[in-house]
Amino acid sequence: MSHSSTEVPVSGARPAPPRREGARPAERLPVILTVEPDADYALLDSGAGEKLERYGPLTVRRPENQAIWSKRLPDAAWEAADAIFTGDTDEEGLGRWRFPKVPLGETWPLQHRGLSYLGRFTSYRHTGVFPEQAGHWAFVTDAISAAKRPVRVLNLFGYTGLASLLAARAGAEVTHVDASKKAILWARENQELAGLNEAPIRWICEDAVRYAEREVKRGSRYDIVLLDPPRFGRGPKGEVWQLLDDLPYLLDLCRDLLSERPLALILTAYSIRSSFYSLQALMTETLRGRGGTVESGELVIREAGAEARCLSTSLFSRWIP
Repeated sequence: MSHSSTEVPVSGARPAPPRREGARPAERLPVILTVEPDADYALLDSGAGEKLERYGPLTVRRPENQAIWSKRLPDAAWEAADAIFTGDTDEEGLGRWRFPKVPLGETWPLQHRGLSYLGRFTSYRHTGVFPEQAGHWAFVTDAISAAKRPVRVLNLFGYTGLASLLAARAGAEVTHVDASKKAILWARENQELAGLNEAPIRWICEDAVRYAEREVKRGSRYDIVLLDPPRFGRGPKGEVWQLLDDLPYLLDLCRDLLSERPLALILTAYSIRSSFYSLQALMTETLRGRGGTVESGELVIREAGAEARCLSTSLFSRWIP
C-alpha cells in the first residue's frame, strides 16, 4: 500500500485501454466493509478533523479530514495520547510527531491476528499500516485457504507488506511491488519480525505500471491481484502518476494478468474526489466477458464504545469470479 507522494514513479500519458467484448459481470453495491475494534487496533474516537486510535499498547492522535462531526470523549482522553501528529493536515502533508508522555522511537511492535509487524511514525502522519484494509486481508486469506491449490498473488503498491505477509502465511506465493526502496525495506523488516523469512515472497522495487506491462509480455499470470494506488505520485526522474488518468490503463493490464482460475481482483482508492459508482463502472467495463461479480463500496472503521459512529476511509471495488 503506497501512499506517500514519492513512492509511485510512472511516466507519460497512458494509451486508452481497448473496449472489452462480452457481457459485464454481475453487480453488487453498495458493499460496506466494516472494521470492528479488537485487541490489535481500535478507533477510540473521532471528530473535529481528528481521530484517536489505539495501536496495540499505544494511543495515537492524528488528523482526519473526514471527521467533520463532534468528538465524543472528553479533551483529557485526547490529551492523554502517547503520540500526537502536528503539522500539515493534508493527506500527504509533512509534519512531526510529539510524544507527551515519554519519548518513543520510530517504530513499535504490533500484531494483526497473530502476525507480528512494526508500527512506524512517519512524517506523512501514517503509521505503516492501514487497519481499514483488514476486510480485504480476511477475504484474501480465506480465498487462499479455500482454494486448496497453489495460489499466486500480485500486490501492487504493496507499501509495508501486511497484505503480502498475511497472504504468504495463508500459503500463497506472493510478488510484492512498490516503487519506494524505503517501503520495501520496511516490508522486509516486517517479514523478519513475522517469522516468515522462508515464505515465498518476491520483493520488487519498481514502478507498478512498468512491472505490470512486462509481466503481461512475459505471459505471467496471478490468481489474486491487489491494487492499492495513491491519488498522486512523483518518481525520482519526474515521472507522474495521476490516479483518475492512469488507473484505467493499469486496471486493464491487471485483467490480462489474471490466471485461468482467478480468485479476485481488488482495487482500493484513497483520498480521491470520486465515488464507488465510478470504480464500479470502471471495473465492470474492464472485466467484460470474464463473468463473476463486481462489488463496490467503502471501507469504514467503527468506533469503540457507546453510540459508535463509522469513519469512512476509502473506496473499493473488487471482482470475484
